[in-house]
Amino acid sequence: MEIQSNNLSTFRVLFIIKGIFNLLGALFFVGYGFFMNMLFSEVGHDASAPFEMSTFFGIISGLGFVVCLIFGIVTLIAAKYIGEAHNYTFVLIASIMNCLTGILGILLGVFTILEINKPHVKVLFDQNQ
Repeated sequence: MEIQSNNLSTFRVLFIIKGIFNLLGALFFVGYGFFMNMLFSEVGHDASAPFEMSTFFGIISGLGFVVCLIFGIVTLIAAKYIGEAHNYTFVLIASIMNCLTGILGILLGVFTILEINKPHVKVLFDQNQ
């Protein structure tokens, strides 16, 4: 039987890097919310504005933080599963989720989907179920 190589270890490293970038993006939203809150609290509330701007930016930064945190954690867990060649469905869903996060995520997601759908790689995932 011929031994076929795969790129799972490379994808594992790339998923770790992408997960760290996602977590850094979450920190960006924390800083963004803090900065905007300070900026608009110094300006004060305009009586003609329909809502307070610091609350608006607080909600936006909070949502961005949660989304980036979830994407980062899911990506790091997928990196663990790729390294173990375990939990095929989770890796597939994490790859699809990464396709929503910009050009790096699209490239990583598409190439990971192509790699884990190769027959000899699917056999690895099936053996480790």
